[in-house]
Amino acid sequence: MAYIAMNRFRVLPGQEETFETIWRERESKLSEMPGFVEFRMLKGPEKDGHRLYISHATWASEEDFRGWLTSSQFRGSHKNAGRNRMEGVIDGPPDFEGFETVLHQGA
Repeated sequence: MAYIAMNRFRVLPGQEETFETIWRERESKLSEMPGFVEFRMLKGPEKDGHRLYISHATWASEEDFRGWLTSSQFRGSHKNAGRNRMEGVIDGPPDFEGFETVLHQGA
């Protein structure tokens, strides 16, 4: 079953387009990784003075995801997306959540 890796971002008011542009223009290396299935950036509701966004990556297994975290591709794709670029855009660091799929239904 698949593994879902999610990061919740609290984007400051008026910074939504900047946040989306940073992600749109990033150098993604995900497709180079074994076990990578899909990536989505999800835009959620306004809540408690911020807009919620969630990065949602699907992997074949948690082991494949862990391989991504220690890879040169991970370091390369995150080198320009650090704290300085996100300063004034997000309210604190993202909150990570990892989930193992126990049930899947699809078309």
